[in-house]
Amino acid sequence: MATIHLTHAPILSSSVQLLVLPVNTTGTLLDPVLARTKSLYPDNYRHYRKACIDGSLKTGTCSIHKCTREHSGLGVGSHNKPSYIANLVISDHPYHRARTAWLTQALSDLSDQLMALIRYQGVRKAALLARPLLFDNSSINASLNDAKEHMTTRLPLDWQDITLPLITQHLQELPKLRIDIHVPKSVKL
Repeated sequence: MATIHLTHAPILSSSVQLLVLPVNTTGTLLDPVLARTKSLYPDNYRHYRKACIDGSLKTGTCSIHKCTREHSGLGVGSHNKPSYIANLVISDHPYHRARTAWLTQALSDLSDQLMALIRYQGVRKAALLARPLLFDNSSINASLNDAKEHMTTRLPLDWQDITLPLITQHLQELPKLRIDIHVPKSVKL
């Protein structure tokens, strides 16, 4: 049974074996933490961007990439780099929010792929970036017409009622895994 913990700690300084990043199918990363991963894990970004360009990355999927180890340079001494990065494809565009169906499919795909990593690669600790999955109130404070269109076509998922229960439902049954969900300080633990 997996243990899931919410934390306010910075995700990029956490010592985990698997880093789960919610991404889109265009290869554009607007979230500041996701943008920082482009330079921290360039091999993952190249793999992710290539999959976006050739159209092999679909919403509702998860692409796990094994990180290459550096043999020279400043990154050699860093012990907190993950062995794997999971690109959780939750949206078709950086400005579009995740939909319940896409998030459910992506989490199911992640769970299926994690079983092999837990069983055969010894993965025991993972971290998930939650900020791209959170509800943004500023997007609704537009004009009334924009808000009505927003409500009917692209309503962001509610963290407490939809997103967190989906994450728990799909990842709770994984054996011997600790999952830290990194949320902004605006979310109460």
